[in-house]
Amino acid sequence: MELIAEVGGEGQIFYRRRRRRVKRKSGNIDDFCRRWGSQYSYMVVLDADSVMTGDCLCGLVRLMEANPNAGIIQSSPKASGMDTLYARCQQFATRVYGPLFTAGLHFWQLGESHYWGHNAIIRVKPFIEHCALAPLPGEGSFAGSILSHDFVEAALMRRAGWGVWIAYDLPGSYEELPPNLLDELKRDRRWCHGNLMNFRLFLVKGMHPVHRAVFLTGVMSYLSAPLWFMFLALSTALQVVHALTEPQYFLQPRQLFPVWPQWRPELAIALFASTMVLLFLPKLLSILLIWCKGTKEYGGFWRVTLSLLLEVLFSVLLAPVRMLFHTVFVVSAFLGWEVVWNSPQRDDDSTSWGEAFKRHGSQLLLGLVWAVGMAWLDLRFLFWLAPIVFSLILSPFVSVISSRATVGLRTKRWKLFLIPEEYSPPQVLVDTDRFLEMNRQRSLDDGFMHAVFNPSFNALATAMATARHRASKVLEIAP
Repeated sequence: MELIAEVGGEGQIFYRRRRRRVKRKSGNIDDFCRRWGSQYSYMVVLDADSVMTGDCLCGLVRLMEANPNAGIIQSSPKASGMDTLYARCQQFATRVYGPLFTAGLHFWQLGESHYWGHNAIIRVKPFIEHCALAPLPGEGSFAGSILSHDFVEAALMRRAGWGVWIAYDLPGSYEELPPNLLDELKRDRRWCHGNLMNFRLFLVKGMHPVHRAVFLTGVMSYLSAPLWFMFLALSTALQVVHALTEPQYFLQPRQLFPVWPQWRPELAIALFASTMVLLFLPKLLSILLIWCKGTKEYGGFWRVTLSLLLEVLFSVLLAPVRMLFHTVFVVSAFLGWEVVWNSPQRDDDSTSWGEAFKRHGSQLLLGLVWAVGMAWLDLRFLFWLAPIVFSLILSPFVSVISSRATVGLRTKRWKLFLIPEEYSPPQVLVDTDRFLEMNRQRSLDDGFMHAVFNPSFNALATAMATARHRASKVLEIAP
């Protein structure tokens, strides 16, 4: 109410908070479209941590007006605003690699592109007509309300003949990232379950091949974790068999010539080289682009290069940890374990040592047993496993240290993991921080007196205290 009075927003600013969050975030959008959607041509969907400039919003509207066949235009939000070491490293990675990635998506997908559920403009009429999400039929963990609704809404919009585009070069769109590894993994579990659910739509009639590929890659982004784990487990088991059994060169009675074991180093080298190219070529191309355009906003040539190397090391340390967590997520999804959808942590939040050892303790133990066992059997094989097992051993320590804002701010003073939004903060981010601080300090004095004697506050308090629905069993059990 105070904000509306300050900016003169009577009749233009509305706030609605549903008591029963049926269908969660997509239910919020459904609620708006059902009640008021017919009064608007476009809507812009934001997350709680989204920030967009007025120029960006106007630019999205102009793009919609210029392309009457566009149903969704997704901006490319840049990550900023967090101070923990983990978040700053992720911000740096998305800022360095993101522009090349989104430009590539635009080049290959054109009007069959992604929609990420926020920082995007949507044409309301076709969205209402074609993108309503019915629960998936059946029973079990892959039935019911769709969790990862954004990919499905984009696919339905394209199936109806409307384009889905990425405005990859439109500035002024920002978001925040999870402050620590464990908060990111909580979000990943929901995304994992949602992507597995979405694969049920892979063969739905009328879906564009590009969006079928999106469903497939979404599933593989998580199924790759148990596949990698199985590869490592089978490789270790094979090495154990070779180390504990004597080789048999004569397999048949009266065999004249031995059957020598075959070693194909060229295949191993080819697998290793192709993996390195897939992992590091995008990073190399991205840093080359920054070197060519200028490194001043990233702290200079040497600091951005050092930051890139540290980010690669950080990724190597976290990859096996994510692999084990994602393996558990996939298995739990098939076992039907419940997925809890809680509001994510929006502020810098550190991980306690107790929570770290509770969540990473089994990984630390696995890494120790794995390393000691391989050192006893074959030290050469441990050399190849070293990036895996030592990452698992260090996982609780990396999780805690990377969640500290003090460590992140120290790297910021050293101009490591620096991004342009930190070197020269845009005015919209400066204003956002100022308004957030003002809101934290804002308090309503004499609230009871306002609720009784101020007509606006009285009407609001009365409306919020009114029960608008009868108790419904279906609604009451919904999260």
